[in-house]
Amino acid sequence: MLTKVLSAGLVAGCLVMAGSILMAAEDDRMLFEFGDPEVAQRWETVNDGVMGGVSDGQFKISNQTMEFFGTLSLENSGGFTSVRSGPAKLGLEKGDTLLARVRGDGREYTLNLYVARPRTAFSYRWTFKTQKGEWVEIRAPLDKFVATSFGRLVPNEPLNPVEVNAIGFLLSDNLAGPFKLEVEWIKVTKSK
Repeated sequence: MLTKVLSAGLVAGCLVMAGSILMAAEDDRMLFEFGDPEVAQRWETVNDGVMGGVSDGQFKISNQTMEFFGTLSLENSGGFTSVRSGPAKLGLEKGDTLLARVRGDGREYTLNLYVARPRTAFSYRWTFKTQKGEWVEIRAPLDKFVATSFGRLVPNEPLNPVEVNAIGFLLSDNLAGPFKLEVEWIKVTKSK
């Protein structure tokens, strides 16, 4: 009798756990999956050449990932390279967290959020460190992003998630040389 009660309790516990996992997965919403080569048409690179630098950043879609790669140069007052999506309604809300599955080279990258405002070189940033050669899932709560213009902090500019219309990755770690960041997907989830 005790065995039946314990077995029933164990089964019920497993069902509750499975239900929680399914509910968590239902809260996630895919923003970008890179298994479709047509996704490349909605992304672009922006490098420091716009201000005289000579960094070379490129991207390609292959093997279900976006590869952002090239060489960062500090010459001619340069020092950044980026890849970003084109403008689109992303449907972000207060309390959301961005998730991305990435594999890097051990360097520090920045996840950028862009809004449609008439300000030059303006974005909201959140920095993360990659593990060389390892796939990791990064979690970026929207309330942790900071406003920047030309890489400098802009005070008193809180992020309004509804305004976000593009997302991207930036490398500006002041370390000249080759780089590579792979991105499998980007999702949004509700913070718990």
